[in-house]
Amino acid sequence: MKILSFYRLSVFSSILFTVLSIILLFAPVMMLSAWGVELTDSVGLVTRRIAALYAGIAVMYFFARNAEHSATRKALIVGTITACLILALLGVYEFAAGNASAGILGSVLIEVALVLAFTYVGCACNNANKLNKN
Repeated sequence: MKILSFYRLSVFSSILFTVLSIILLFAPVMMLSAWGVELTDSVGLVTRRIAALYAGIAVMYFFARNAEHSATRKALIVGTITACLILALLGVYEFAAGNASAGILGSVLIEVALVLAFTYVGCACNNANKLNKN
């Protein structure tokens, strides 16, 4: 039994994105204050819209948890790696530019961990497929 499988990572991601969605929808100050960002009407609008996207991603991962290795599953993995890598880079940039406090680095660490986890799962699936074809 593999410790980190697509199924487990999908369930974990679904839970994580649901929690993020709930926080951004109902308690955005909690996350924003940790980043040193003030909640304004404009920021509130953006956080609510991001919450909807996170909810959608959570649902996608929940329903895709049993997906066999396929182009669709690879698209989910590569898309998540891309999004989390960009978010991590933006987080570091915003911290370095002084637009966010050191609290954003916790989010950056989570994003990097997700990049590594999805990369591992994606590579493990590709290696298993290559072995099965030989």
